[in-house]
Amino acid sequence: MTLTVDTLLKLAMANPVNAEITARLPSLGVEQCMLTAGCLFQAVWNHQANRPVDAGVKDYDVFYFDPDVSYEAEDAVIRRAESLFRDLGVNVEVKNQARVHLWYGQRFGRPYPQLHSARQGVDRYLVAGTCIALDIATGEVHAPYGLADVEQGVLRINPVHAEPELFLRKARSYQERWPWLRIVPPGSAE
Repeated sequence: MTLTVDTLLKLAMANPVNAEITARLPSLGVEQCMLTAGCLFQAVWNHQANRPVDAGVKDYDVFYFDPDVSYEAEDAVIRRAESLFRDLGVNVEVKNQARVHLWYGQRFGRPYPQLHSARQGVDRYLVAGTCIALDIATGEVHAPYGLADVEQGVLRINPVHAEPELFLRKARSYQERWPWLRIVPPGSAE
């Protein structure tokens, strides 16, 4: 199987939760709204492992971008999302990417640059191949590192967010759920 954008979307939308979130997200009324992360790429790994499409999906991530970086503005969107998705019985994590730099340092002990779009948040995932998102407004898939690593089960550090310790922790958590995934050690020539 060659992983194309169409194949990725077909696999991801076979998860009825992804399909329902995607259908409802426009009514959230936020700019640069993207369904992103594991709920998309883990569908590929589950398909390859002959597991249920939603196996191992811990949450469903939604990124958006609002220049109002107040806690109150983001909290209002989070509350609307909770109401919008309550009946799905899953954890939908909604984050304003304009605010990440305000809390990241306290949570992870490292500074984080101020972002200027939701895509920039996707571009900074620790594992390069997992930088994948579905733009709700356009239906386009954003995958700055392509889809080959996801297809091949390769976990390599993201050069834009090179945090070796955090990368290895994240990569190992994926490998615990999908043992056939291969971690490329940070700094390796591969």
